[in-house]
Amino acid sequence: MVAALLLLVGCSAPAGNKVVVVKVFSSEPVVVDKGEAPEPAMPLTWPLTGVPTDEVAARPAMSVKIENSAAARPQTGLGAADVVWEEMVEGGITRFNAVFHSQVPEVLGPIRSLRPMDAAISAPFGGLFVFSGGQARFVSQVADTGLTMLSHDGGDAGFYRTSDRRAPHNVYGDTEAFLAAGAGQSAPPPQFQFGRTAENASALTGTPVSTIAVNFPAASPGWSWDGEVWNRSEDGRAATTADGGQITAVNVVVLRVQVRNSGARDPGGNPVPETILTGTGEATVFAGGHQLEATWSKEEVGSVMTLTTADGEPVLLAPGNVWVELVPVSGSSVSTS
Repeated sequence: MVAALLLLVGCSAPAGNKVVVVKVFSSEPVVVDKGEAPEPAMPLTWPLTGVPTDEVAARPAMSVKIENSAAARPQTGLGAADVVWEEMVEGGITRFNAVFHSQVPEVLGPIRSLRPMDAAISAPFGGLFVFSGGQARFVSQVADTGLTMLSHDGGDAGFYRTSDRRAPHNVYGDTEAFLAAGAGQSAPPPQFQFGRTAENASALTGTPVSTIAVNFPAASPGWSWDGEVWNRSEDGRAATTADGGQITAVNVVVLRVQVRNSGARDPGGNPVPETILTGTGEATVFAGGHQLEATWSKEEVGSVMTLTTADGEPVLLAPGNVWVELVPVSGSSVSTS
């Protein structure tokens, strides 16, 4: 540019004058940053639901055994659970292992006894295990996972009986007292993988469905999609809680599982079934009004369960709560429409 300007000046210089042309070179190389763009910051989320939050509460997960017989309904506090596992027990009815962390209601119940599969369900979450009764060897199995055991029979703080229901369907719990027993314990590790938004859920690549019908030998829960969440029913009637209306789920995960006789019997002489939760099996994931076939796997009792697609990719759930239906491969069924 300097040379060009001087040439222009030279063209207009008086005759006889000399024009000096100066060429200017830069010795400094021009450096262009061709590095990749930085990854967008991931939002902080609740570990058990994938829902964004400004802060994760410094409290442990709390697994609570909640009854699901007709005499136990409507339950209290169940709708606030991050993850609920529905397991088959004696006689073909079901019971819940409900895990709380992001939300903790003041009262929970009715609280009942543990079962042999609860060790494999609750061990990966860590934290507290709240129950009322159970056979000694099954209690030991759960205790051996390192969970903090809170037992009504053991006289731990927070348990009480109500007068509006008959025993044994009237044991309830004060969650403030339960959490005090876990003071200083950290938040649970993530269990399932979630998309950043509901639109990222893997199930949306699957088949549209509006209803799910699960048939255990003596229980028939169902789920219906209303455009936003799955609404739960029990034996064809809306499943409600005493403190929060109808039970809903953002994700419903059906696991087909093997069930064996644990060798134990309940007080009525009925064999106690044990759901096998190690190994691998078929799964169906429901989110956003769609279903996707998948595979579940779990190496050990304390391992986190994984869900993978037919291509071997991790299944992403929609941010929100999760209900897991542990459906035996024989004697039970799942149908959709």
